[in-house]
Amino acid sequence: MSRYGPNKHDVLIVGGGGAGLRAAIAVAEYNPNLSIAVVSKVYPMRSHTVSAEGGAAAVIKPDDSFDDHAYDTISGGDWMCDQDAVEAFVKEAPDEMLQLEHWGCPWSREESGKIAVRPFGGMKVKRTWFAADKTGFHLLHTMFQTTLKYDPIHRYDEYYVTSLLVDEGRCQGVIAIELATGRVEAIAAKSVIMCTGGCGQVFPFTTNGNIKTGDGMALAYRVGVPLKDMEFVQYHPTGLPFTGLLITEAARAEGGHLLNKDGYRYLQDYDLGVPESEPVLKSMELGPRDRLSQAFVKEQEKGRTINGEYGSYVYLDIQHLGEEVINSKLPFVRELCLKYENIDPVEEMIPVRPVVHYMMGGIDTDIHGATTLDGLFAAGETACVSINGANRLGSNSLTELLVFGARAGKAAAEFATEQEGFSSGLEALVSDEEKRIDNLFFSNGKGSSERIATIRDEMHQTMEAGAGIYRNETSLKESQEIIQELKDRMQNISIQDQSYTFNTELVAAFELTSMLDLAEAIIQSALQREESRGSHQRSDFTERDDDNFLAHSMAYRTEDGLPSIEYKPVTITRWPPGKRVYGQQH
Repeated sequence: MSRYGPNKHDVLIVGGGGAGLRAAIAVAEYNPNLSIAVVSKVYPMRSHTVSAEGGAAAVIKPDDSFDDHAYDTISGGDWMCDQDAVEAFVKEAPDEMLQLEHWGCPWSREESGKIAVRPFGGMKVKRTWFAADKTGFHLLHTMFQTTLKYDPIHRYDEYYVTSLLVDEGRCQGVIAIELATGRVEAIAAKSVIMCTGGCGQVFPFTTNGNIKTGDGMALAYRVGVPLKDMEFVQYHPTGLPFTGLLITEAARAEGGHLLNKDGYRYLQDYDLGVPESEPVLKSMELGPRDRLSQAFVKEQEKGRTINGEYGSYVYLDIQHLGEEVINSKLPFVRELCLKYENIDPVEEMIPVRPVVHYMMGGIDTDIHGATTLDGLFAAGETACVSINGANRLGSNSLTELLVFGARAGKAAAEFATEQEGFSSGLEALVSDEEKRIDNLFFSNGKGSSERIATIRDEMHQTMEAGAGIYRNETSLKESQEIIQELKDRMQNISIQDQSYTFNTELVAAFELTSMLDLAEAIIQSALQREESRGSHQRSDFTERDDDNFLAHSMAYRTEDGLPSIEYKPVTITRWPPGKRVYGQQH
């Protein structure tokens, strides 16, 4: 049963997290007469932005500058960042952060009352604003409450988007399942913004929640929009071994130490690109995330990690900070350790291991969030604008949600204002999608032994083994073959739950289909990048190769076979590629 007609809007935003809510506010501010829809598969306050802990970067102190923030970001990204986007980002970041303050975000402060900032890995100076270690929680609450004052914003909570409505060469809305009823609905819009987050659930150990399945990336990919730089997958060096829950970089920013099984601060043995003389980054633990994660692998190879039930790990020690500092600046870290590991970091060391944290790649967009498909925009982790390059610096992502969520909102509003209406072919698209869903729901694979959980587990194992922190041609090709096999087997899955109300098995089938598409794009992009850069480390091509690969990979979906990979140049404005050393003069 479908319903088409009443659900028509000017701008539709898929995803109710930080980027989505900021985009919605931007549209309402641009033109209060526009109708705005926010479609989310979870209640907005359950979006993954809520789990961000450490902080958000923006220039605010007199010893900092836009150029310093830009350089740290570009060098941290191993020169894969588009520098025009980075320059816009750093200049607009402080205004966005101050706007959030005016909306009510409770930033932590110094005794003088001024905004407090903390150091983060790869940053030349202290520039990370924070709200204790629950920054994302407060940021999302603030924006959600702000959206409530705008009457034009209509929410479709707990709707799962299954496809985009594309007709006459432009995106004109989405088709979604209302999870509470199972009803398939078309929601038409003159422009659509994807703000659905990343796809960390493609891997087994991740800080990402179960909702981070790359839905928006896959939806755009299927209608011909390229995915950019998908080979760059960031591992965070400090996740809990069993759950993958994040132990924020703020724990190291406040002075935490990483220790191997011998109690030795092993990072002193590795080239992290952090000079000992650097006043802020004198702590080895504040090296960039990619290099800290790679150092863990080397320790593992030397037999200097601890073997546990859920794999190898090392220790993060914050005991020396004292209970007062931990309770005031890292209360959530203590809460997570007590609840999930039954340890108290005031008195015990925290077991940690690298876990997948962030996708530098995503839907290819320009500096305004526009994709190659008219009417389709994207912002946040699901997009690749690209300010993160080959390795995102911690605390840039929350600010990115604000800056590019606002930019995409304004651009989508301008586009919608120029459109006169909707094409006549949308109803036929809705009918086709209903048939596809019915086929999956009622008839696909009945009697088959294939189960979603089995295929998902095999995907996890394959991606960790073949496309993890270190890759090579052999491991990537083996993974590629297995992913192709899993995609074939997905044609024979059986949906056991035949209910309409909150059918999580049906949603899981859609999510897994998306993740397999993205896994294939990650592997193919990594296989063709024959160099090591940032988070992409090839054991068979160990050096960075600017002559051949200072370019963005663009993965295009093909009807049959593997993705097609093309390249486009990285935008260089003022900072030519150089050696990646933090704190150097520039």
